[in-house]
Amino acid sequence: MNLQQARDNYLRYVQIERGLSVNTVAAYTRDIDAYLLWLSERDITEAQQITLQIVSEYVQWLATRTESPLTASSQSRTLSSIKGLHKFLVEEGLLEHNVTADLNPPKLPKRLPKAISVEQMSALLAATDGEEEIRVRDKALLELLYATGARISEAVNLNVDDVTMNEGMIRLRGKGGKQRIVPVGSYAQAALDAYLVRVRPVFSARGKSTPALFLGPRGARVSRQMAWLIIREAGERAQLDIELSPHTFRHSFATHLLAGGADVRVVQELLGHASVSTTQIYTLVTADTLRETYITAHPRAR
Repeated sequence: MNLQQARDNYLRYVQIERGLSVNTVAAYTRDIDAYLLWLSERDITEAQQITLQIVSEYVQWLATRTESPLTASSQSRTLSSIKGLHKFLVEEGLLEHNVTADLNPPKLPKRLPKAISVEQMSALLAATDGEEEIRVRDKALLELLYATGARISEAVNLNVDDVTMNEGMIRLRGKGGKQRIVPVGSYAQAALDAYLVRVRPVFSARGKSTPALFLGPRGARVSRQMAWLIIREAGERAQLDIELSPHTFRHSFATHLLAGGADVRVVQELLGHASVSTTQIYTLVTADTLRETYITAHPRAR
C-alpha cells in the first residue's frame, strides 16, 4: 500500500472508529501530511521503505530546520502522530514491524503554569461588575471559570441543565467525553443565578431555542473565541498589565486551592486530570511562592 492510501485509511480510522475531535484530527492531518511530503521529496512512497533511521532523521530535521524549527512540545506531538500511523499499519497487517516503537519524544522542559494572585483575580472579576446584560453574563462566566477550574471548552459547552441539576454543583464534560461533578462557590452561584433570571431569557428569545448556558445577545452559544475576548476586555478594564487567557483561571484555581491547603488528589479530581502527576506541577508553583516569601521575610534567608 502506498503512503497516501495509508494516510487516508488512518485518518478515517481516528475520526470514525476512535471518535477523535475535529481539532485533533486536523492536527494529525497536518503532522502526517508534512511527514509524507518530506518522505516524497526523498522518493519514499511505500510504507515498507521507511526505516527507524529515516524517521529519526525526520524528527531531527524538524528540530534543526532553518525555517521555523519546531519546539520540543511540537516535536513530541508530531512524533505521536507518526507513531500512531505506523502502529495502525502494523495492526492492519500492512507492515510487519513498527519501526517507530522504540522512538522516544524529546524531553519537554518543565513549564510552570501561569497563575495570577488572589488580588489580581479579585480585580479581574470586579471588572465585570455592572447592571448591563453583557456584564451580568460576563461575570457569570468568569466567576464560573475561577470557581470550578473548568477548561474553556467545558464552560462554553455547558447547558442549562448542567448547572441546575443540584444546588451548588455543576456537571462538566471533559476530554474524551468524561463527566465530573464539581462544586460551585457562593460568588459564582450568585452570579449564575442573576444571569439565569435576568439575562439569559432575554438573549434566548432573540435566537433559536438552544439548551446552551452562555449565550450571546443574539441567542447563540458563546464560542471559545468570544470567551477569549471577554477575558481580554475584563483584563483591560481591571488595568492588569499581564497576559490573560482562559487557562489563567484554571491555573489560578488549582494554585490557589493548593496554597490554601487542599489535597493534591482532590484538586486532581476537580480539574479532571487522569493522572495526579499532571496536577503535581501546581505544587511547584506553590513551593516557589513559599520560597519567595521566605527569602523576603526571614532575616537570615539571604
